[in-house]
Amino acid sequence: MKYLITGGAGFIGSHLADRLLKDGHQITVIDNLSTGKLSNINHLRDDPNFTIKVASVMDYHTLEQLVEECDQIFHLAAAVGVKLIMENPVETIVTNVQGTENVLKLASYHDKKVLVASTSEVYGKLMEGNNGIDKLKEDGDWKLGPTSKRRWAYACSKAMDEFLSMAYYDEKKLPVVVARFFNTVGPRQTGTYGMVIPNFVQKALLNETIQVHGDGEQTRCFTYVKDAVDAIVKLMNTDDAEGEVFNIGGEEEISMNELASMVKELTDSESEIHHIPYEEVYGKGFEDMKRRTPDLAKIREAIGYEPTHTTEDILNNVIKYFRKESLVA
Repeated sequence: MKYLITGGAGFIGSHLADRLLKDGHQITVIDNLSTGKLSNINHLRDDPNFTIKVASVMDYHTLEQLVEECDQIFHLAAAVGVKLIMENPVETIVTNVQGTENVLKLASYHDKKVLVASTSEVYGKLMEGNNGIDKLKEDGDWKLGPTSKRRWAYACSKAMDEFLSMAYYDEKKLPVVVARFFNTVGPRQTGTYGMVIPNFVQKALLNETIQVHGDGEQTRCFTYVKDAVDAIVKLMNTDDAEGEVFNIGGEEEISMNELASMVKELTDSESEIHHIPYEEVYGKGFEDMKRRTPDLAKIREAIGYEPTHTTEDILNNVIKYFRKESLVA
């Protein structure tokens, strides 16, 4: 198969490229390197089955040529990370919505199957334990904040990506699958745009203060990147997944306070743990979710998905990566 990966020099995209090349496929990556890095894919550049095009999914004519030449598309390109969203809301909205529209329109015209990456952010402020909710389900309601809070621009833009995907499936009969990632983590992920685990690990390895936002009692479930990649590859190869949305995540819920303490212990760090108000980091009126745990029943039934890495496994792999690459500055 010939696969096109948009955002393929990014964290998840580069691991997906590794996997598909290992499986014997041909890979073309398009990435404008705004958040992706050439260092993520340098080890692939001598592979005759690997090609990279430094360009944006906003470049319609370049994208069309690549879509025409491929068999299937993994659309991972997006403006991501809370910090980026807060600092560049226009870029976030335009890139996510128009970029996805370009991919879907061209895929429909050239009859190419697409997997569109979405995010657990679309659930917004909806939390387990409220209104009888146990875990967040794909067909459940959402609860977003007001449009005056730019915090929700990313969630809304990715929700629109999902609406577009389903519209193309229903109206244009485009074979499309949507994957909602829950806090995917692993080697090559940067803390630059607000990702919590690489931030904590880098600070701990440098024996610098680990900053926990808010009271630290907010909880998340983390997903190892190779589990996420395995899931989207299987979803792409499952006909019954077309026209559907799937959660991809872990099930081990952990608070940010517990996470910081675990990172400190595993790195044998002398770092202190300090709490910092959200307003000092992101500005007045920032809103966050207290809990976010996925319901995985649907993806289990579709492809037999099971997370294979615990939070401690994930942390150990990230710590090993930063130590090996000396990426602690």
